[in-house]
Amino acid sequence: MGLFDALFRSSSILGIAEETLEFAIESSEASHPNEYMGFLRGTEAERLGLDSDGLVITDILVVPGTESNSVSATVKTSQIPNDVKALGSVHSHPNGVISPSAADLETFGRGSVHIIIGAPYRRSDWQAFDSQGQRTQLNVIDVELPETEDFFDFTQADIDDELRR
Repeated sequence: MGLFDALFRSSSILGIAEETLEFAIESSEASHPNEYMGFLRGTEAERLGLDSDGLVITDILVVPGTESNSVSATVKTSQIPNDVKALGSVHSHPNGVISPSAADLETFGRGSVHIIIGAPYRRSDWQAFDSQGQRTQLNVIDVELPETEDFFDFTQADIDDELRR
């Protein structure tokens, strides 16, 4: 059993936050005619005020250096963080086809849910797939997203205190 399985073996993916899905759709449209690509990350349902065990997709990590064109998005594997919160991926198909290509299926092994968003990028122009490329149900959940964590968890006062020591 891998670290990911050990950490989340009792947690299932309950769905995607509505605001996160809207962000993915808008980002896909903004990237058109090129593909958009990102990795899905989750938050424990309890932290979102839900009375459920499991994870809600709340974040999309866009990897720096991702190269995209109208038929593909390529991520430099050296830039992918070793992040146990990675639940799967999201990418767009500017051609509007909302099903995985052979290349997509090769990348679906990382994570358990993969979202494809197709042109013309309406709210109904997306589908979730499992790691085998089979369509799967992904609920859209209306929750308030948590505040983003500060990159640095210290303040100027903390720095000043440390310098005085």
